[in-house]
Amino acid sequence: MPYSVLITLHLFAAFIFVGTVFFEVLMLEGVRKHVSRESMREIERAIGKRARQIMPWTLLVLYSAGIGMAWHYRSVLAHPFDSAFGTMLTIKIVLALSVLGHFITAMVLGSKGLLNARYVQRIHTSVFTHMVGIVLLAKAMLYLNW
Repeated sequence: MPYSVLITLHLFAAFIFVGTVFFEVLMLEGVRKHVSRESMREIERAIGKRARQIMPWTLLVLYSAGIGMAWHYRSVLAHPFDSAFGTMLTIKIVLALSVLGHFITAMVLGSKGLLNARYVQRIHTSVFTHMVGIVLLAKAMLYLNW
């Protein structure tokens, strides 16, 4: 698949994923204090149901395109610490794998009925922090000559 198609797919999937995490962490948390507990549970259930329909496909596109893009840079990744670009790409990949680990953890906990509000908040905050790092690294990588 051409690199331009991979990067376009990757960017659109990243917009969906990062936007969803942004909305859940920054918007919903601010709404929580203005809405009754019952109403908030209903909202969270509805959003969670929709997210469970969209996120697996979004992540499939995001990570598949990311793997395709990483393949394009396989020579750089063979020696990741020989250049700033390689180092940043490696850190970005590690952060992305950690995000995937968070997602899998949430799915496993949810399937076992152990995913409570505290876990959800911690996972969302951690994923949000990871995503900020990934976005900053992606932007910084554009300005490097590797």
